[in-house]
Amino acid sequence: MKVTDHIKKANGKTLFSFEVIPPQKGKNIQDLYNNIDPLMEFNPPFIDVTTSREEYVYIDKGNGLLDKRITRMRPGTVGICASIMHKYGVDAIPHLLCGGFTKEETEYVLVDCHYLGLDNVMALRGDSMKDEAYFKPVEGGNCFASELVAQIAALNRGKYLHDDVVVEHNSDFCIGVAGYPEKHMEAPSLVTDLKRLKEKVDAGADYIVTQMFFDNTKFFGFVDKARALGINVPIIPGIKPIAVKRHLQILPQVFKIDLPQDLIDAVEGCKDNAAVRQVGIEFAIQQSKELKAAGVPVLHYYSMGKSDNIKAIASQLF
Repeated sequence: MKVTDHIKKANGKTLFSFEVIPPQKGKNIQDLYNNIDPLMEFNPPFIDVTTSREEYVYIDKGNGLLDKRITRMRPGTVGICASIMHKYGVDAIPHLLCGGFTKEETEYVLVDCHYLGLDNVMALRGDSMKDEAYFKPVEGGNCFASELVAQIAALNRGKYLHDDVVVEHNSDFCIGVAGYPEKHMEAPSLVTDLKRLKEKVDAGADYIVTQMFFDNTKFFGFVDKARALGINVPIIPGIKPIAVKRHLQILPQVFKIDLPQDLIDAVEGCKDNAAVRQVGIEFAIQQSKELKAAGVPVLHYYSMGKSDNIKAIASQLF
């Protein structure tokens, strides 16, 4: 079922969903199941599965020479989605990236998703490579998320990149995209970033999931500005509980977001990360309660491969 249909079916009730990360190569998928299992009691209608772009590794060839190779440390997103749907009977949503994929490779992934009965996809530009200051698409790839959305929407209409295909059963993917309550780190202003978001919606996006934020007023303001611009699709808040003290530095640095001073003070007053994790749980509970009271369609949690804190939060809300 499409995310938008799940929201309609809920009739104003706030739903619970979360995002998982594929295991690294060499790991067992059971580790992933062990973190999904405790959250199934909250009846998530869908689960997101992230996609990692390629990375460079350097192989020592001896004599001081290094061989540069491309690898993916967390492959298998589409297969994991199929496995989740089979095991749990919920919709699984693969993340699709511009970065690291040609348009042809993207089309192959979409065909696989269609074969497997996946109804939803999340279209993202993706981050730059670790050794690149700015995002660079691969040759023949989509440059922006709006282009990726347009490609998916075209496939839904039976339009393939190069092949003249006789289409008996069109894909009908529900397309999600990312939104940034505090603007994307590369955008010169929130207004400009909202215009880019409108381009994604106009290209065919059906719903929006936001980047993490910790100040609900910024989310509410973002929604108001989006609606004023004519963006009328569902906007789902993304929530990540603070878990370790280093998050005070990492999250603002990586995601260019602000943290409320009361949260900062509480974390700085913790003696260890166990105490920080509890602070993060309590803060996320209050944040989630306010969002739920405001009638958000879904509360979407970034689990980062751990479910104990998400379960503690959800148990107070669902």
